[in-house]
Amino acid sequence: MAKRSKRYNQAAELVDSTKAYSLVEAVTLLKKFPAPKFDSTVTLSFALGVDPRKSDQMVRGSVSLPHGTGKKVRVVVFATGDAAKAAEAAGADKVGMEDLIKEVQGGFTDFDVAIATPDAMTEVRKIARVLGPRGLMPNPKTGTVTNDTAKAIDAVKAGRIDYKIDKNANVSAAIGKGSFDETKLVENAQALVDSLIKGKPASAKGNFIKAVTVASSMNPGVKLESSVFTTAV
Repeated sequence: MAKRSKRYNQAAELVDSTKAYSLVEAVTLLKKFPAPKFDSTVTLSFALGVDPRKSDQMVRGSVSLPHGTGKKVRVVVFATGDAAKAAEAAGADKVGMEDLIKEVQGGFTDFDVAIATPDAMTEVRKIARVLGPRGLMPNPKTGTVTNDTAKAIDAVKAGRIDYKIDKNANVSAAIGKGSFDETKLVENAQALVDSLIKGKPASAKGNFIKAVTVASSMNPGVKLESSVFTTAV
């Protein structure tokens, strides 16, 4: 078993491992944990009752968090012409086509979101093996394949996040920073829960969300009570 830091153990002593907390209680508890020397990221993690091996039970989507993530989002855009100019004006960190694709093929993945115009996707698919495993592949379902590059950039920089199920049927996404006040974290968390529930596959049977945990960087997770995800709309 990994040796835990003194700060982690102090935080763990505050958590009742036999209890499932309300969202407000859990966030209040997180704010009481001894803080690390950096602004920690707060993450919501879900265990889902679906089979990710089945194409009709894939879970992915995006949601605009009402208070953003607190993180500077680095955006690259694969586009040419007017769409490229619009992307540059909207504050994209890097814009290009063949040159940008070559950079990615050479190992450049120092960005958080990739956006592409529909006509650029033929070329962008050449680097799917690089982007896909990192969750960076542009996708129409998340609004990252679009001719309106400026609108897409504004959305992701304002706090829109993308999420996708992993091979173990889990979904995790950041909902803010440890420096956020409790209300902002609770409202961001509820927005993510609501979005996930609305995206439940029609073929999913039984309990869609089996468990939810909220945690901040380098701290223990706090289990949420089922009412958090069974009463959302």
